[in-house]
Amino acid sequence: MPAFNEITPAQLYRLIGTPDAPGLVDLRIQEDFEDDPRLIPGAFRSPHTDLAALKAQLERRQAERVVVYCQKGRKISQGVAALLRSDGWAVEVLQGGQFAWRDAALPMREEIGMLQRTEEGQTRWVTRHRPKIDRIACPWLVRRFIDPTAEFLFVPQQDVALVAEKFNAIPFDVEGVRFSHRGERCSFDAFMEDFDLRSNALDQMAVVIRGADTNRHDLAPQAAGLLALSVGLSRMVRDDMMQLDAGMLLYDALYRWARDGMDEGHDWPAPGSKP
Repeated sequence: MPAFNEITPAQLYRLIGTPDAPGLVDLRIQEDFEDDPRLIPGAFRSPHTDLAALKAQLERRQAERVVVYCQKGRKISQGVAALLRSDGWAVEVLQGGQFAWRDAALPMREEIGMLQRTEEGQTRWVTRHRPKIDRIACPWLVRRFIDPTAEFLFVPQQDVALVAEKFNAIPFDVEGVRFSHRGERCSFDAFMEDFDLRSNALDQMAVVIRGADTNRHDLAPQAAGLLALSVGLSRMVRDDMMQLDAGMLLYDALYRWARDGMDEGHDWPAPGSKP
């Protein structure tokens, strides 16, 4: 049983990747982080000695609920949690810290230190305008598992490289950049591979997204449906940012299907009903 104001790794795992995920803070000291330089998906690092900077990051994330963790979930986590609670934040400590998460074999992600960031500490990404599949799926993956504050720019294809250079943005889903198609795999696969994001649900999503994005509907029967919904959404919504907002809900639903609902079917009439 978790102690007062603690959350277990299993409980936290159910929240990660969903709109209900808390603001998640990695408080490990540098030495402990270097021993295992991976993060729980969705977490950001913050020194326990700079509470003002931590609060600013949480406010930027509009975090109504916060979970903090250090290596073992003891003195650093409990101290920071107590200080934040004294200022009115709703804070829980991850029971057992990063060690407990690791020992439960729950997903972690690589921290790519070379990623450009804005002065506020968020990542900024740029891609082609009028998104369909990869250019909505990849932002969903970034915001749900890598950087909840990530900013996305949609511009004409010929301007992607120039905007990336002038505005300190990371290009994706265009030719000749790191986060793009690799052979038969799409950009969503590239993000998962480079950040080492792995779970049964994400792996299943990747197959559906790859099938829809590369027109290989034989990979998964859901691929044709995802393509149809994506094309329909792009025809309904002219503004790219509004389309991204709507697409986040679409991929939230696909994630929950892949995580919890793949065994559920639907038929008519319902079993046991009278003819």
